[in-house]
Amino acid sequence: MTTQAADALPPYLEAFRGSFTSALRWHQLDDLWERVREAPDGWFVYAIGEPPPAQPSGADELGRFIDEVDALLRREHDEDYCGIVYADSLREPAMIKIYDPNNLGVSCGYSDNPPLPGWVLSRLEPVDLEAARAPAGRRRWWQRLFAQ
Repeated sequence: MTTQAADALPPYLEAFRGSFTSALRWHQLDDLWERVREAPDGWFVYAIGEPPPAQPSGADELGRFIDEVDALLRREHDEDYCGIVYADSLREPAMIKIYDPNNLGVSCGYSDNPPLPGWVLSRLEPVDLEAARAPAGRRRWWQRLFAQ
């Protein structure tokens, strides 16, 4: 028997699956970065594929990450628009998805299984998105092999 509480998503996943707006133009991305830099405390920097961080980044570390990822995006996404960075709010961001220019897939369109972003900045402690993406039955199928 499942209960509503058992079906509830962790706050991070609920926010991750929420509504996002693209920083479509490069100047919008500049504005977004400025908003993050204005309030640098409490941001988790999560590189998908790595273990999720358990502690927020310091202001210096966050600033270096923004500098490096911004340079990477501008170098490798050779377009006159950005369009691969999404925030839950461009004015008061709490979660920002940054897509890897070399792994866009169908991130800009509709898909039942869109690619994960390359990086996520959030005010919530992250969960392992790759593990959370797999249905529970697919994550645990191998355990039946070792059951006595």
